[in-house]
Amino acid sequence: MSTAQRGARAPIAITMGDPCGIGPEIVLKAFAAGLPAPALVVGDPGLLHREAQRLRLPVHIRPVATPSAALPPGASPNAEPLGAITELGIDVPVIAAAALPADLRPGVVDARAGEAAWRCITRAATLALRGEVRAVVTAPISKEAMHRAGHHHPGHTELLAELAGNVPVRMMLANTELRTVLVTIHMALRDALAALSVPLVLETIRITDDALRRAGIATPRIAVAGVNPHAGEGGLFGREEIDIVAPAIAQARALDIDASGPHPPDTVFMRARGMRHFDVVVAMYHDQGLIPVKYLGVDEGVNITIGLPFVRTSPDHGTAFDIAGTAGPHGLGAADPASLVAAFVQADRLASHR
Repeated sequence: MSTAQRGARAPIAITMGDPCGIGPEIVLKAFAAGLPAPALVVGDPGLLHREAQRLRLPVHIRPVATPSAALPPGASPNAEPLGAITELGIDVPVIAAAALPADLRPGVVDARAGEAAWRCITRAATLALRGEVRAVVTAPISKEAMHRAGHHHPGHTELLAELAGNVPVRMMLANTELRTVLVTIHMALRDALAALSVPLVLETIRITDDALRRAGIATPRIAVAGVNPHAGEGGLFGREEIDIVAPAIAQARALDIDASGPHPPDTVFMRARGMRHFDVVVAMYHDQGLIPVKYLGVDEGVNITIGLPFVRTSPDHGTAFDIAGTAGPHGLGAADPASLVAAFVQADRLASHR
């Protein structure tokens, strides 16, 4: 079987996230709601079984050894089996990447949970790099728990970049109205500003252009935000636009990339969203790019890692330790799977284009 054939038939892997957070709950709720393409969970079958019982969900946790075994028994590889109903309930195939004790407490930072989350991510990435799954959707993790377990990565993005061979990657946040890509990600603001350089901004623009072309946009219109108020006002409020951002844009345009700016940060997102002047905004630092997307609502927001050799998406929210394990309405759990479902739909669409 060719790589293309294997990828077309492969399921999408969903990691269970930090087991003390809402990850297992929203993953199971997403399956129960029905998913639009074949999927499997990378996690702990025992924990997921206990969580399904707590939530009283009509699902059947089915351990599988390989992604190819994720299709329900008797289903053809090209069927639409996800959310398939068996005699035992809605089928949830699970590849075991961790085994967790039953005494884990929801809503508590635990090194054992951090180790399990790390194992799930690395296993899912390995499957994706081998072409055994067509995309990876990651449920939220606790960075503190992973650090306690000895894995010192700032987040999913940096870990996945390392697993893929230290490839240059960027974080894209997207919903139905707005896309934004970050030049710098998880670092203090003063460090982020110090890290800005012409090569870094140019590389971000190039990765963004390539990612949107892969997603089906023939000529992406890329707006590049400035750093300072009013994009520096000609140097009155800082020289980053003059010395860093503008030269990077000029070099990108010389590569036949439709990049423009530096645009004032306080209006560029409105122009991209409401006026549809741009397909994406390149932001200089974490909060500059994430606040506009998250303000529009976390339920539809999706985090996409661009630059990886495989598709990876995740919900636009965290572990929600404050509601993990709580009863919620009618005792069915308080966590909403909407953002995870949106991440899955986005992963399916992006993988189809690739």
